[in-house]
Formats: sequence, C-alpha cells, structure tokens
Amino acid sequence: ITKEVLEMITVKQIPTGPIQENCYLVWNDAGELLIIDPGADASLIQRQIEAIQAKPLAILLTHTHYDHIGAVDELRNVYQIPVYVSPLENAWLSDPVLNLSSRHPELGGLIVQPAEHEFEMTTYELGSIHFKVVPTPGHSHGSVSFIFDTFVVSGDALFKGSIGRTDLHTGNLEQLLTSIQTQLFVLPDETVVYPGHGEPTTIGWEKQTNPFFNR
Repeated sequence: ITKEVLEMITVKQIPTGPIQENCYLVWNDAGELLIIDPGADASLIQRQIEAIQAKPLAILLTHTHYDHIGAVDELRNVYQIPVYVSPLENAWLSDPVLNLSSRHPELGGLIVQPAEHEFEMTTYELGSIHFKVVPTPGHSHGSVSFIFDTFVVSGDALFKGSIGRTDLHTGNLEQLLTSIQTQLFVLPDETVVYPGHGEPTTIGWEKQTNPFFNR
C-alpha cells in the first residue's frame, strides 16, 4: 500500500447469538465501515454502528454457516449495502441444510438472499479500506480470511489455541492445517488474529503455542 499516511483502522468485536459468534465492525477515520460475519442480533449490531457514526459499505462473509449469517438480510436491507461471499458458498445462504440451520429447529430454517458479489482471491478496496481475500478452506470449502494491514479476520479457520471444526459438510482437517500454514502463518508474527469465536490472538503466539502445530 503506497498511501503516504495509512488510515487508522479500528476493529470492534461483537459476540452474537447463542454460541457467541464474533461479528466484526471495521472502520476507518473517514467514517467508512465494513460489517464482517453478522451472525445474529441485528439490532445490537445496528446500535453499535450508530454509536460509531460510520457509514456501512458492505457485508463480508468468511463462510456461510448459520451462526455467521443470521443478521445478514436485516442489515443489508437497513443499510442498502451489498454482501460478498465465496462463490463456493453463495448457494448455501438460502439452503438450511448446507448452512446448518436445519439442525436447529428454533432458527426455523435460515434462508438468506444470495450475495450480490462473489469473492475473487485478490485485493479489494471498498471506499478507502484495503484488504486481501485469501482462501482458508478446511472448516468449509468456501471459507476465506480477510487480511488487513495489521490484522486478519480468520473466520472459523484459526482460533486462539485451536482451529475450526472439520467434521461438518466439506470439512477437511489436512486442508485446514495446510490453509493456516500457507495463508496465515506466513503473515508477520505481530499480526492480530480476529477469529469467528473466542478472543483475539496473534500469528506469532499461535505458531509457537497452538497444539495443532506443536505436537
């Protein structure tokens, strides 16, 4: 990035829903904001956005399991913004079996409208916010991570001291370990990792201590 002054980027973690999935709000000092993985509790997310007083530009999805997409349509409609997702999982949004909501009768079968945009594995600039989309399959085959200047949003690929489940549809343990090693562990050690569940961590800490890579 060749801008003379890097814009200040701020991240807010909002745990949502019964299994405390992390939605992230990422915004810059120009008041432009991205919503990542709005899993549930749309009104809570909306209140946080209003408190920040930034303008949402888009909804980005790391993958399409029900706990990451439950508030997508409500926020998309409120802010009239597009949704971005992997082309491998766009169809999952409207399929309760594939997005796993059919396993949870209380959700009533989650049907989310298709995304307006399907990610290419490349660098994006939305407003003046830059990030790179990289494939991190293994938890699901369309899982992606978003790399910003000093942090990465890893979805359910890499957690603090753990990794995502690989026993669900299209999950694959070897693929997930390879994804993390080739796409995430190549980042600088000080890079902060914002996972889909639990507390943030850093790339360096996970390389040194994560039991899946230190056996």
